[in-house]
Amino acid sequence: MFTEIIKPRFLETDALGHINNNTYGVWFEAARDDIFHIFMPKANIKEWNLIMAHSSFDFLKEVFWGKEVIIKTGISKLGNSSIELCHAVYQEGKLCTTGKCVLIHYDFTTKVAVRIPDNIRIELEKHLFMKPWSATLEELED
Repeated sequence: MFTEIIKPRFLETDALGHINNNTYGVWFEAARDDIFHIFMPKANIKEWNLIMAHSSFDFLKEVFWGKEVIIKTGISKLGNSSIELCHAVYQEGKLCTTGKCVLIHYDFTTKVAVRIPDNIRIELEKHLFMKPWSATLEELED
């Protein structure tokens, strides 16, 4: 499992005073950096080999500006050419938002999905997380 700590910015709030729903896509993308580095250790954009096939969020509690959030990311499914990631946002130790995305290992030249190589698969398997998110960060980390 991966951890990303983010300090919400004022510009990410909306008129209701909480973090705007569009912000979570940006946060979850930042939380995927470690996954991207597994596929592309040199982080060379010309060698990019992932494409997003799905993204969704479930909003459980409001998240507010001025209090850091902890984003946890795990791999919930590992397919032949795809991985499903699960994300969770915790603020003040409580689960606030969950998300899911599916990334496809992709060849942009031939425009087809390609099998995830064994060396990458071995590294990804270390981060499998296939259970529901805990209601609190404390329960998750026990």
